Amino acid sequence: MADSRIVLDAREQSTSLLSTHKVLRNTYFLLGMTLAFSAFVAYISISLGLPHPGIIVTLVGFYGLLFLTNSLANSGWGILSAFAFTGFLGYTLGPILNVYIGAGLSETVVLALSGTAAVFFACSAYVLTTRKDMSFLSGMIFSLFIVLLLGMVASIFFQTPALHLAISGLFVIFSSAAILFETSNIIHGGETNYIRATVSLFVSIYNLFLSLLQLLGIFGGDD
Repeated sequence: MADSRIVLDAREQSTSLLSTHKVLRNTYFLLGMTLAFSAFVAYISISLGLPHPGIIVTLVGFYGLLFLTNSLANSGWGILSAFAFTGFLGYTLGPILNVYIGAGLSETVVLALSGTAAVFFACSAYVLTTRKDMSFLSGMIFSLFIVLLLGMVASIFFQTPALHLAISGLFVIFSSAAILFETSNIIHGGETNYIRATVSLFVSIYNLFLSLLQLLGIFGGDD
C-alpha cells in the first residue's frame, strides 16, 4: 500500500513538472512572438510618424485590451487578443521613440533596450537556476504599485524632474520584482495559463524599457 502511494506521488510530481515546463516553454515562445510583433508595429509607427494617441486613449486601450486578453486567456481568441494588446503598446511606443531619435538620443534608446534585455535575462536566469520561491515579493510589489499610482497622480500637478526621476527609478524596481515574481509563479505552478503569464511579463518588460529610457534621457540631457 505504501509502495503504491509512493508510485502515485511520483507520477503526480512528474505530471506536474511536465505541465510546468510546458507552460514555461509556451510562455517564452509567445513572449518572443509578441515582442517581435510589438517591435514591428513600433517600427511602422516610427516610419509613418504617427502621433501619440493621448493619455485617455492609451489608458482605455491598455486596460480594455488587458481585460479582454485575461477574459479570453482560456481560449484561442486569447492569443489574438494578446497580439492586439502588445501591438497597441508597440504603436504607443513609436511616437515616444521618435521624440528621442529626433533629439539625437538614438544611443539612449539602444542603451535602454540593452539594459531591459539584461535585466530580464538576469532575473529570469536567477529564478530558473535557483528555483527560489519569490512569492514573498507580492507584498512589496503591491506596496510599490500604490506608491507609483500616487506618484503618477502627483506628477500631473507637480511637473518636477526629481519626481519623474523617482517614479522612473521605482518603476525599474517594480518591473524587475514583477519579472522575478511571475517567473517564480510559473515554475512553481502558481500560474498555469501561458497567455496570462506572457502578458504579465510583457507589461513588466514594457514598463522597464520606458523607465530606463526616461532615466537615461534625463541623465543624458544633463550632459
